[in-house]
Amino acid sequence: MNGSAQRWPLTIWAGFGLLFGLLGLMYLVSLLEYRQVRQKALPVLNQITGFTLTNQENRVTTLADLSNRVWVADIIFTRCAGSCPVMSTEMKSLQDALPSASQVKLVTLTTDPDYDTPAILKRYGERYGADFQRWTFLTGSKKELAGLATGGLKLGSTPVPPQDRQSPVDLFVHSTIFVVVDKQARLRGIFQTEGEGVDWAKVKPRILATLKQLEGGG
Repeated sequence: MNGSAQRWPLTIWAGFGLLFGLLGLMYLVSLLEYRQVRQKALPVLNQITGFTLTNQENRVTTLADLSNRVWVADIIFTRCAGSCPVMSTEMKSLQDALPSASQVKLVTLTTDPDYDTPAILKRYGERYGADFQRWTFLTGSKKELAGLATGGLKLGSTPVPPQDRQSPVDLFVHSTIFVVVDKQARLRGIFQTEGEGVDWAKVKPRILATLKQLEGGG
């Protein structure tokens, strides 16, 4: 009788241990399923179509050059004294944060092709420490640039009328976003990088997580 009384609490504790173990396993399974659902939730926002532009080395660049690559894009102009220097600094920080084995490309378009020649874009890239093996700067005809920027990547740009300019280099109002394109040339993410209430320290990890997911086929 006394032996049974002593064994009974051990049985109860063993049961509790098994119960807690099962609950823990169920939690881990549900967490994994939740993460998988979140990974599948990236929207397809647009399909990027073909383009022909020129990079900082004065070489023709087409969509085929980004084939089977995940890439990040933005739009700037080199005479910009406002948001562009900040955006290019942020793009450099993405470049530095990417793993060496990553195949992600960084693409910067100009909204000022009349001034931003390949040579000027190259000097601009050098100023911001661009690795031209990873980070490409593109110029070309206004039609081709608009087709890729506005039509494909949703990167808007509008000239500022001369009478409304606050300074000689106040030439364009343009998007201050980074966009992410997957290996199938589909627009998958839009991230605001500048503006009131925007914290780059919080935006950057979200972009990096998106790039990692898309490189993994998500």
